[in-house]
Amino acid sequence: MKTEWRIFLIVAAFLFGVAILYGAWTHGESGRIEWVGTVALLLSFLLCSMCGGFFWFVSRRIDLRPEDRPDAEISDGAGEIGFFSPGSYWPFGLALAASVAGLGLAFWQFWLLGLGLVAVIGAASGLIFEYYTGTRRTAEH
Repeated sequence: MKTEWRIFLIVAAFLFGVAILYGAWTHGESGRIEWVGTVALLLSFLLCSMCGGFFWFVSRRIDLRPEDRPDAEISDGAGEIGFFSPGSYWPFGLALAASVAGLGLAFWQFWLLGLGLVAVIGAASGLIFEYYTGTRRTAEH
């Protein structure tokens, strides 16, 4: 996690510097600051800072990974990485439901927005509880 938080905070510092430079440049050209670009750069800076801060916070509480140690060998990273789902249709349903909700919002149709949000909740619940119900249910002892 050491590498990740450094990358995010370097990008955040770059975005902050660019936001200041952009604001000064647009103020110098027209006498007014172009707020849309400046605010977008500042919000991007805040987002990268939040991600970098989270990774920094997590990296203090876990042991060093092989990626974070300069003396690590390739074989140190071998072994089981984790569990990955072999295949699921729930992400497609979630994307479809979010698209319906987005269309309802874009066309200002409250009934379509409500239908889409209910479908988003249903699809998200299906994705979360996929391994607790149905044929993929794990045996409980």
